[in-house]
Amino acid sequence: MSFHLTRRQVLFAATGTALAAGTAPAMKVSSRADRPNIIIIFTDDQGYGDVGVFGAKGDATPNLDTMAAEGRKFTNFHVAQPVCSASRAALLTGCYPNRIGIHGALGPGAKHGLSDTEMTLAELVKQQGYVTGMAGKWHLGHHKRFLPTHHGFDEYLGLPYSNDMWPHHPKPGRAPTRLCR
Repeated sequence: MSFHLTRRQVLFAATGTALAAGTAPAMKVSSRADRPNIIIIFTDDQGYGDVGVFGAKGDATPNLDTMAAEGRKFTNFHVAQPVCSASRAALLTGCYPNRIGIHGALGPGAKHGLSDTEMTLAELVKQQGYVTGMAGKWHLGHHKRFLPTHHGFDEYLGLPYSNDMWPHHPKPGRAPTRLCR
């Protein structure tokens, strides 16, 4: 049996997954109620005013607004670099990305990724008994040894690279490739 997905359907599914699960590490506490759940939502190209709780106009973000109302919200956040791979590396390791070999965004031909010698936030909270998961765009190396499950995440659902780097991404002057299963 095969079926075909259009690019729009793939992007819609990816967006729905990202919105439902967040686009960054989502860690939940094991059955212990004395510690809080830790959920980090880390998105590309989102501005402060793009979420309702911070004044968004035109786009409703009721789930994010509810999370902000029920939990703790931080209003002053800076990234180490204004690009995806480097900013994710800094968030997860607490290191300047250039120090750990992540310069800018990793391209589709990259042979390197987040080193297994770096301690990640996921590995740190696992030491305290947390169960960890990551959903969304990883973009810290697409080879198996660089994926989230090799860096402290118990579960992972997402893209290992940027959405414009997948093998079937439409090229200028070429019709989109249909996905088959």
